[in-house]
Amino acid sequence: MKKGIDDKVKSIIDDEFEVTDIKYVPDIDNTSLTFGNKGLRFEATTLFIDMRGSTKVLNNHNRTTVAKLHKAYFHTIVTIAKNYGGEVRSFNGDGMLVFFQGTTKRSLSDAVKAAMKMKWMLASSESTVKKKMEKYSTVEFGIGVDDGKVLCAKVGIAGANNRDLVWIGNAVNKSVKIGDQLDGKIGISSYVYTNLLDDVKYVTEKDIWGNDVKKDMWVKDSFSYNGETQTFYTTTYQWKVT
Repeated sequence: MKKGIDDKVKSIIDDEFEVTDIKYVPDIDNTSLTFGNKGLRFEATTLFIDMRGSTKVLNNHNRTTVAKLHKAYFHTIVTIAKNYGGEVRSFNGDGMLVFFQGTTKRSLSDAVKAAMKMKWMLASSESTVKKKMEKYSTVEFGIGVDDGKVLCAKVGIAGANNRDLVWIGNAVNKSVKIGDQLDGKIGISSYVYTNLLDDVKYVTEKDIWGNDVKKDMWVKDSFSYNGETQTFYTTTYQWKVT
């Protein structure tokens, strides 16, 4: 066993890494991904959502109840993501990564719109999902969004239950970092904010004279990333699902 591990790690570390640029989000069965030094790189808007307080819920309810809450939560997120062209990957505990492949302002804005609809379904008093889940527990969550290139590689060993994909890039790390520090809000990087289309950047409201005015839905904030203070934007606005 030791020789096998040593030889494989030597090959991984010493050999060149081959990267292929693609225009789709790969999955675990992609034949271009092997356990060798190969990876697929794509550009996408990354959405990270994390459900909070699962330990507390587990301590207060039996395991079948917790399973129900997770199934309802994940079904809601996946359905909305797919509706906007998102590809869901990395179901990791209570967190989930969604990739919206593309380089346009529309694909980026669709990712943010999906986040706003997820927020409405999980937090709005009008939402049936929220009402049903609150039978057992209030759902707490945070959502982070960033855009950029992502490298995907296969890790593990052969066998259906011994392999997985890793997703590498600042877009992934930033979306997780932003989402982790928010409670019930959506946070987006400064790059995402700069490239938002108006339908997910502004809301039309009435001024004191009854005139329509555009109001920015996002509030400037900052966070520490890679030893630097960086700007990001948060919102409490949500998008009603009809």
